Amino acid sequence: MEESARPIIEELDERFGKGSLKEQITLEGMPTIWVSSDSVLAVLAFLKNEIAEPYHTLYDLTAIDERVRVHRSNQPESDFTVVYQLLSHGRNADIRVKVALREDHPSLPSVVGLWPCANWYERETWDMFGITFEGHPNLTRILSPPLWQGHPLRKDHPARATEMGPYQLPDTRQEMEQDALAINPEEFSVRPSGAKDTDFMFLNLGPHHVGTHGIFRVKLQMDGEEIVDAIPDIGYHHRGQEKMAERQSWHTYIPYTDRIDYLAGVLNEFPYVLAVERLAGIEVPDRAKVIRVMMAELFRIVSHLVWYGTFAQDLGALSPVFYTFYDREVIFTIIEAISGFRMHPIWFRIGGVAADLPKGWDGLVRSFLDYMPQRLKEYDTIVMHNRMFRARTKGVGAFTLDEAVEWGWTGPNLRSCGMEWDFRKKRPYSGYEEFEFDIPTGVNGDSYDRAVVHVEEMRQSLRIIEQCLKNMPDGPYKSRHPLTTPPPKERTIYDIETLITHFLGVSWGPVIPPGEAAVGIESAKGNHTYYLVSDGNTGSYRARIRTPSFAHLQTVPLLCRGLMVSDLIAILGSLDYVMGDCDR
Repeated sequence: MEESARPIIEELDERFGKGSLKEQITLEGMPTIWVSSDSVLAVLAFLKNEIAEPYHTLYDLTAIDERVRVHRSNQPESDFTVVYQLLSHGRNADIRVKVALREDHPSLPSVVGLWPCANWYERETWDMFGITFEGHPNLTRILSPPLWQGHPLRKDHPARATEMGPYQLPDTRQEMEQDALAINPEEFSVRPSGAKDTDFMFLNLGPHHVGTHGIFRVKLQMDGEEIVDAIPDIGYHHRGQEKMAERQSWHTYIPYTDRIDYLAGVLNEFPYVLAVERLAGIEVPDRAKVIRVMMAELFRIVSHLVWYGTFAQDLGALSPVFYTFYDREVIFTIIEAISGFRMHPIWFRIGGVAADLPKGWDGLVRSFLDYMPQRLKEYDTIVMHNRMFRARTKGVGAFTLDEAVEWGWTGPNLRSCGMEWDFRKKRPYSGYEEFEFDIPTGVNGDSYDRAVVHVEEMRQSLRIIEQCLKNMPDGPYKSRHPLTTPPPKERTIYDIETLITHFLGVSWGPVIPPGEAAVGIESAKGNHTYYLVSDGNTGSYRARIRTPSFAHLQTVPLLCRGLMVSDLIAILGSLDYVMGDCDR
């Protein structure tokens, strides 16, 4: 464990007694402790409320089915392990708290009273693993359909449709499924039976609605035109991405990562390959690092351009979306020339990138850098300075900084509340510490400030891309580590060991040593983290994908209560989410 982790462990020992907590060493150096189910609430409350520079953010909550795991040295016996990852912005540090549960009664007390954002995380953990959280206000399915049988991330649940038999939907079953999705007025915070002289209207917004930006449903309780309450309904885009990771090799899972935030391309691949490289002990060459940074910033602009045009369209401006999508195509021309693909390039590899930069790449990038700044100025005029756009966004959907931290906001949404928090600066990866760029922030945390941050981030990405162009180092584009997949091809005809490694890496996939590592990056919509568990095999034993959209959409009710449906459309557009990113 890194020395920086010692102070918090010592604080915990002092508070709860030495020996009451068990430490676990992980490859990313994050302090990791095991606590009993009886003491978990006290430990978490201490970390959040009682220490200096507390861990105010519940960054993630998930579980691991340990029942068939082989390599668990120095860990308590456990059938299911619940994992809490807490974040302290003041310390710029995380801590992981684990609780071992037995198969006969996997149950823990809910932490919704400590962190309201635990609501969705605990529901997901119950949905996927069948772990009960006692005291939870609404422990129901969240990603699976309401009538789904079983818990998909348990190891004894089928991983493929072919293992489950043909799917059938007779009329009676269809009626049951539809009834289960019907709005129940009693589930809202203001119950009709308790409201005198008030007639509420209940409205479905989505799941097929242009303003929901994907298959996303919001159940609304209306008093006239005013939103009294809202209940987001997610899961329509759930594809079992974490389950898929368990049946793919470390290498062949890379294409699946692009389908998480399907607008952000290689930004999805980035945290995954970084986490695998941490597990494997692979050091990536400098040239590969800079190539990765350049491609990541190109895709950051791509993602923001889609957000920019569609957000303006949500608010009634029809022209900008055509302009931003044209500029997106300009960037795709560069990406296609480099990788051969456009939206989903599948370009990053374990140990580097798929191939070296092609001849002429620098001319394409230089032309784009000459072209794009003026386009952003034009967008300022037609969108950001537009009176209607400002009227629809200023003061609408405001969140305070304390609320944003409490609910796990990251990325542009958090920065719009005034916090200069960006993984590229706070926890540099892939050489970001060598680049000069600023972190734009807002003041009011409203829909307009979220837009301001997004727009300025595109300008900062252009600065980073220009530095990549001017300072691209020479050298290999892929590591010579034997677990690099696939290893550099040119060596295979001269080196029998490399040929063997190449054959095994392509046929079986690399065998990654046992261990655990969580690595996060600053993606287009916020912090995107892969927490990978290796059992010394050719694929991950557990792959947890922590995405920003899941955390952000949980706050929709807080942002829209007391407003109108038209304001809700502005709020949804400003949050910049993707349902593949939320539902996985």
